[in-house]
Amino acid sequence: MRAATVVNRRNGYLLAAALLLAAPLVFYPLLLTKVYCFALFACAFNLLIGFAGLVSFGHAAFFGGAGYVGGYALATLGWPVELALAAGTLTGAAMGYVVGLLAIRRKGVYFSMVTLALAQMCYFFYLQAPFTGGEDGLQGIPRGRLLGLVDLSDDLVLYYAVLAIVAAGYALIVRTIHSPFGQVLKAIRENEARAVSLGYDVARYKLLAFVLSTALTGLAGATKALALGFATLTDAHWAMSGMVILMTLIGGMGTFVGPVVGAFVILLLESKLDEIGDFLAELTGIDWFHAFGTSVTMVLGLVFMVCVLAFRRGLVGEWIRWRARPRGKAAGAAAAGGAAGAGNG
Repeated sequence: MRAATVVNRRNGYLLAAALLLAAPLVFYPLLLTKVYCFALFACAFNLLIGFAGLVSFGHAAFFGGAGYVGGYALATLGWPVELALAAGTLTGAAMGYVVGLLAIRRKGVYFSMVTLALAQMCYFFYLQAPFTGGEDGLQGIPRGRLLGLVDLSDDLVLYYAVLAIVAAGYALIVRTIHSPFGQVLKAIRENEARAVSLGYDVARYKLLAFVLSTALTGLAGATKALALGFATLTDAHWAMSGMVILMTLIGGMGTFVGPVVGAFVILLLESKLDEIGDFLAELTGIDWFHAFGTSVTMVLGLVFMVCVLAFRRGLVGEWIRWRARPRGKAAGAAAAGGAAGAGNG
């Protein structure tokens, strides 16, 4: 059974890799690149909320801050691409360490409120700091060359470079959760008092998880600034923190693929909302659907309500539950048959 599970998982990854490699032939590469950046952002957030049980309302501060630092390093300082991305990642980790030291002392909603308050402080700092460009943000960030060889000015080349970066970040998250450290995080999420009684330094584990999450968030923010060529206050606004929470919950909190699916659903829905509205208007004859493109917030709210009511575990979480249910029934029937056979014997 375990060997079959490993084979199925391997085949699933191979199929996903093939689809991702061929995706630019069907979809616009730059749109997919943006989706991958936000998918890494959502996966980094899911590492915190889904596996450590910590709900941060301020992750946009790390996403936006890393985008500013990475963009400034590329546009003003002329740093190589890999150093700019590393600077964004380290920025996210450093900010996460400082915020984590202050926030980890609180639990539940108080932890969330501390992260939100500190994120708002960062937002107003970005608004006034000279290197961020204020309300105009950083514009015209050059893509440069990766490792001095790969020219990222071509959208297709950029797509595969970002795909490799995001895949590396995703693999790091999967490896972390399957490590002893990840198992301790799950134990803390399920029963923190029990983890303390077993001798684990819970505060230290939470802080490490928070820093790892913010470091990967920083990598996502810097990569997004590189790919799209700008970094603005929108990336650091509290609404961005709400957006990544929405992606994680719609896809499936506590699953590996869920945040990726959530990012695809939200961003592709945003970009194709006009076309969806026109299609529904033609299909139903209701002209109101033509206004979908100007009602993004309302539509996303409706999608979130439907997912919460009908898919409480998220799209991927419900799919996993649906796949596991027949196996549970088969196992129960087999057990009942075995008991009956033993009784007859």
